[in-house]
Amino acid sequence: MKTSLLKIGGLAAAALLVSACGGGGGGDESTVVIPPEDYVFDLPAGFPAPKVSADAPISQAKVDLGRHLFYDPRLALTGNGSCVSCHEQRLAFTDGRARALAPGGSAHPRNSMSLTNAVYNARQNWANPNIRTLREQASLVLLNQDPVELGWAGHEVEILGRFRADGDYVARFAAAFPDQADPYTLNNVAIALAAFTATLISGDSDYDRRVLSDAARRGEVLFFSERLECNHCHNGFNLANSVVHANTTLDNIEYKNNALYNIPGPASGYPLASGNYPAGNQGLYGFTFRAGDMGRFRPPSLRNIALTAPYMHDGSIATLREVVVDHYAKGGRTIAEGPYAGNGATSPSKDALMIGFTISDAETDDLLAFFDSLTDWRFICDTRFSDPFGHVPMHERCATH
Repeated sequence: MKTSLLKIGGLAAAALLVSACGGGGGGDESTVVIPPEDYVFDLPAGFPAPKVSADAPISQAKVDLGRHLFYDPRLALTGNGSCVSCHEQRLAFTDGRARALAPGGSAHPRNSMSLTNAVYNARQNWANPNIRTLREQASLVLLNQDPVELGWAGHEVEILGRFRADGDYVARFAAAFPDQADPYTLNNVAIALAAFTATLISGDSDYDRRVLSDAARRGEVLFFSERLECNHCHNGFNLANSVVHANTTLDNIEYKNNALYNIPGPASGYPLASGNYPAGNQGLYGFTFRAGDMGRFRPPSLRNIALTAPYMHDGSIATLREVVVDHYAKGGRTIAEGPYAGNGATSPSKDALMIGFTISDAETDDLLAFFDSLTDWRFICDTRFSDPFGHVPMHERCATH
């Protein structure tokens, strides 16, 4: 069940009549004045209010503009892709690939993170400690050159011109930024994309509504048990331990090395004697160059996790069953041969919680049933988040939801 919502923005009227009806329908009517830049989120019960950046307030007009830009292939320099190239609603806003592929063909070293509840992320990246807000993340994707993603660097005027010349976007930019004579800026595009992404809030799964199957209930017990230790990295309302919202005061961010790799070095060119991750994909170490940060990445939210395969920061594990049985149960992954050969369970860099556990086939089935219960079909099928141009298909199950 969701809380009531009000959404006002852009050039919409600043005054809203709200009916406060009593049991007989004869309640009083009062006028509530809401500033045009004030946006009230559609929040699941028990969810805290998101923290909105003061330099990028949200309005409904910005959300609408952001949704169109998110899906418009003209957003990429090549004219054949946009944010949806890596974030499809039917896959909980991931792309189904091991590693992201930009519209221009550039391969990204990491897996596309789900945008589910991204507004609550303490950082907006797998391991970049500098990207705190959705606006900063949108700007990074627009301008990134290593790898090139949407290709805006050096082409801002050209790409913005596409929208400046489109009558529909003329109206949308004017509504989103009514006080600006010339609203066609890269920063405004990033603000609009961030506004839309901030609305992608999910919290209406079977787990949330407490309508779990017997298997999912047993899996829930396992998930929160000290034997498996899952909840230490995936906890709270967002099933993630690095969150920010309107009520947080501390910088709540954690990065973990989950023993995915244990590459020897430095003879092979790696910086540590052992416990290395592949070059160019070494987690927080790539920003701090501290030995203790090797292979440390931000644990993502597990909401809608059954739809976001393949898994891990580099998409190197295909299924959730493999994640449980071949990786976490063993206290780390073993790679038998090749350039990344090594036993993650013996890595000196791994997190202290990566101790492994014993789990039966039946218990694994129960845990996977619990993961399935985290899928929020109302979110996956919500037309407010779908392609306004009608080109990107919805999940096949949406016909029944």
